[in-house]
Amino acid sequence: MGLSWQQGPLGGATVGRFLTPEPLPQRLLFAEPLRRRMRVKFAGEWIADSEDVVLLHEPARYPVAYFPLADIRRGVLRDESRKTQHRDLGDTAWFSVSVGDRSTDHAAWQHTALPDHASVLQSRIAFAWRAMDAFYEEDERIVGHAADAYHRIDIRQSSRHLVVRLGDRVIADTTRPVVLFESGFAPRWYVPRADIDETALTPAERQTFCPYKGLASYYDIGSRKHAAWSYPKAWPEVARVSNLVSFEPDEVDVFLDDKKLAAAPGQSVVPHGIDRGLDPDEMLERGSTVIRPPT
Repeated sequence: MGLSWQQGPLGGATVGRFLTPEPLPQRLLFAEPLRRRMRVKFAGEWIADSEDVVLLHEPARYPVAYFPLADIRRGVLRDESRKTQHRDLGDTAWFSVSVGDRSTDHAAWQHTALPDHASVLQSRIAFAWRAMDAFYEEDERIVGHAADAYHRIDIRQSSRHLVVRLGDRVIADTTRPVVLFESGFAPRWYVPRADIDETALTPAERQTFCPYKGLASYYDIGSRKHAAWSYPKAWPEVARVSNLVSFEPDEVDVFLDDKKLAAAPGQSVVPHGIDRGLDPDEMLERGSTVIRPPT
């Protein structure tokens, strides 16, 4: 996703290339000012509040927010004996985070021997996303990971003829599919339910979470597991695909204008865990309302 995840330009498996006379290093790290106010909540209290966050993009990793020490509440960080080595950024010291009677280990880290070219991260702390209760940009909760400004989703209406089959059975037939273009992914085609034989869809127990689209539910088709999915209440930014269904071309036969689609290489998705304190019902609710800080 975005700059350094999936097939993004710094992701390690990009489908594009930099037009340079000499090959670039295999690993490139990119840091930039977030230019948004970000806050961190733990044990019901704000422990970090900054307009000077630096976002680090590292190959095959989600973006990580680094806060200036001066913008972190005093006394919440406790030194640990744990030390690790980052392959590019050197020695890394770890901290527990404590507020009142609550404490969690390995909850924050700092790179303490940065090379000169990475000095922008000097005296900055990153918090382990799932160790904290929540992260916010202004008054809206950000879930999954720090938002990647280079991650983009475009949705387009189409009149192309899309047919989905399993053997001789037609599962879907439409001339009004919706195509979703997402950074780092091949196009995904979504079908209105009125154009689907829903008796072919068996709801599966599996659910996954996308920080940019919301909570997805899955369907089995015959013996093909998780062959289709839908966002029952996609988030407002991508509401046009709410309750539409998309099909996996490596599980069923998907034809676009009579051309059989194939699964794009390198497109497997690692299921993303939902943040602490959010259950599936709350994730679906965000499809119609914004998750705001508790009063």
